[in-house]
Amino acid sequence: MIRTIPVLLLAAILQQCTNSQSSSLKNNSINMDNKQKEHSPAKEGSDQSKKGNLIYSTTDTSKVNISEEEWKKLLPKDVYYIARQKGTERPWTSQFENFHERGTYYCAACGNPLFQSDTKFESGCGWPSFYKPISETSIINTPDHSHGMIRTEVQCGRCKAHLGHVFNDGPPPTGLRYCINGVILDFEKAKDIEKKYTEEGKIKKDN
Repeated sequence: MIRTIPVLLLAAILQQCTNSQSSSLKNNSINMDNKQKEHSPAKEGSDQSKKGNLIYSTTDTSKVNISEEEWKKLLPKDVYYIARQKGTERPWTSQFENFHERGTYYCAACGNPLFQSDTKFESGCGWPSFYKPISETSIINTPDHSHGMIRTEVQCGRCKAHLGHVFNDGPPPTGLRYCINGVILDFEKAKDIEKKYTEEGKIKKDN
């Protein structure tokens, strides 16, 4: 009986978004040390916002295949925990949970475009939720049978970072709910994106 208690607690944590009214999930979800929260997910999703991460790009579509040691050097601890160790942030702690700016959400590990803001919706589950990715290749759906549960894991299509899980209880037109850890998201406002590409176009024209 004693041995089963930790297993039940762990199962409750990993059943991300499955029961948005579950107080036990809220109380028992993994609490990351604030000292490890070096990542600021609201920074612009530009290459310059990730100094030191040489693979980070919002335009490069080439696949990323590097060692775990290299990932540890590139990513802040909280991002590494979610992206590479398949962690789960505490519910209702992401600044993107009640966030309504127009723009694009990117993978915080590699810069890959993931979701548009117009596909984000209020699910009430405690994590940022979307009903559709930007493209079929922007994410990867992977069967997840860990801890005795049947779920579908969502990974970044470029670097295979763990993003969250997808469930079949979302709104039209897809009926899907992509339940995503806010820590693994970067965001860039629509006006900033337009300005960036306008400036890049002028540079190319001048050259």
